[in-house]
Formats: sequence, C-alpha cells, structure tokens
Amino acid sequence: MKGIHMNRSSMHSSVKRSPVKHSSVRHSTGRTGADRHDPCKHSSGKHLFGLAAFLLSALLLLPACSQTEGNIKADETEFRIVTSFYPMYVFTRNVAGSIPNISIRNMTSPQTGCLHDYQLRPSDLKALENADAFVINGAGMESFLGKVLEQYPGLTMIEASKGIQLLTDKNGEPNPHLWVAISGAMEEVRQIAEQLAAADPQHADAYRANADAYVAKLEALSKTMHEALDPLPDKKIVTFHEAFPYFAKEFGLEIAAVIEREPGTEPGAGELADTIGIIRKLNVKALFVEPQYAPKAAETIANETGATVYSLDPFVTGKDDDPADSYEIVMRRNLDVLKQALAGP
Repeated sequence: MKGIHMNRSSMHSSVKRSPVKHSSVRHSTGRTGADRHDPCKHSSGKHLFGLAAFLLSALLLLPACSQTEGNIKADETEFRIVTSFYPMYVFTRNVAGSIPNISIRNMTSPQTGCLHDYQLRPSDLKALENADAFVINGAGMESFLGKVLEQYPGLTMIEASKGIQLLTDKNGEPNPHLWVAISGAMEEVRQIAEQLAAADPQHADAYRANADAYVAKLEALSKTMHEALDPLPDKKIVTFHEAFPYFAKEFGLEIAAVIEREPGTEPGAGELADTIGIIRKLNVKALFVEPQYAPKAAETIANETGATVYSLDPFVTGKDDDPADSYEIVMRRNLDVLKQALAGP
C-alpha cells in the first residue's frame, strides 16, 4: 500500500473562491454582504477539514495494513530443502514431501551415484544459494562439504547418519553406505525427521508423523526379507564394491571378497588372482555387481571360476520421476535376485 501525499498548494487551488465585492455597508462581524451569502466560502473549510481527517485516518492505518500483508507473505514462504544425492532425496520426500509450503530439490543428478570423489559444480552451489536446510548422508560420503560450508557458513546441515554406529573398513575408515540396509535406512529417516523438526519447528509434528508412517512400511519390508533370506543355506557372496556391509550384516550374508574397493578402479592382476582363489576355495556361486557400473572385472572372474554374475542394486541412482516408494521397489527386486542366487541346487 503506497503512501498518500498531500500537496498543499494543489489542495487549496482546487477550491475556487467566489470574488468578493466591496460594499459600503459594514457590519459588526466585519463581513460584507457578499461574504454572508457565498456558500463556497463557508463550506470549503468544512470540506477541507473532512478531507484532512480522512487522509489522516488512512495514514494511521498504513502500518497495520503493511504488517498484515507481511505476515501473510511470511506464512506462505517456502521452507527450502536441498538433498545431496538420490537416497537422501527419496528419504526426504517421504518425510517432508506431503507438507505444504516445503520444497525439496536434489542437488545432483539422480544418475550421479555415490559421491565419494564428486566434484562440486557451479550449478550445485547455485542450488544451495537459497536453501534453508541441506540433507546429507554424512559419514564421509560428501567429501566436498568443506567447500559448501566455506560458501554458505550459516547453512543448516541435516546429517542422516548422525549418532548412528558405523562399520569401518580394514583401515579404520567409516563406511557411509548405511541406507543400503533397511535398518540403516530407518535410522536415517528418523534422523532426517528429527533434525528437520528442529530446523523448522512449525512443521515438526508433520515431519515426525510422516517418518513414523514411512518407517512402518520399511519395518514390514524388512520382516518380509528376513522371512525369505534367513532360511537360505548358503550366504557367501562376492560384491562389486564396499556398498553392502550393512546389508550383509542385517541379513546374515557373508561377503567373501570385494571385486573393486572403489567403483571405477579396476583390480590389479594380483588382486584379481586373489579374488579368483577365494571364490574357488569357498565355492562361491554368486558374484554381485551393481547396475550403476560396468561388470567387466566380475565377468572376467566368472569366466575363470564358473560363478554366476547377478545384479544387486545399492540404491544410489534413479530417475527424477521415481515414485516415493522407489526404495521399497528396489529392495524387493534385490530380494528376488538373492533368492535366485542363494537358493542352492
């Protein structure tokens, strides 16, 4: 609402005064006869007084109007959440996606995969420019966080792995792939909900209610998978890289060997020979590669050992239009693969 400006000279000029003729007859009031009978001259003062009173009232109302409009805009302002990569995006959608006035954006392409050696692009930093919260996996997954904090030191970090006990590799480095296990996914979902509730208190109840509903679905899925996998006689597997320790621990699988410790790093001749030797010694029948990477090394090992190559998805990539239950869909597919691979003769 714009302020109202009064131009005093224009206000006076808008009121025409009747010409006053001099009279030889004088009265005790000091007015001439023309003064006495000029309606404009007597009413103009009343009109001006009324106009001034109206304008004054309008000006007094301006702060109240501005405050009301400001409150409405504040209520309608979105709480902007950015997620680091695909698993965090899906979990956050299930926690916050149905809540009004909340936007969720994934910083990286859903086909990016794990962020071990990811290099930030200008578009990534642009995506975080107006973010209220940045949901990350943590545990060393997002190695670029230093640059993000340098650019946006006040950005609220929602760390999904916060407070969760981590597995470590032989060098003592934490394994960040918590979400691959359903139990890990449930813990991360609860962490996301609780930390979002602290960052955005007005939606705290909704975050927690959505997380409870989603975790209930994951608990049911975990039960189904345990019922199918627990009785299997042979649970020795060889995996593509270090994405499955949490999953293996949850379902009692034994990881006999890992083909590539880091995705995209082809094993050397000596490491390849060692892996072939382990598979032959333990009579491992199943090699599990990931659909995100070329299975060249696994196929070489399969040719040497007679093992069969299967695809096991660690849920690191997807599509922009994937449904909210895409995690459950992938895990059910993994269950079907495991039943086929480990069922025995």
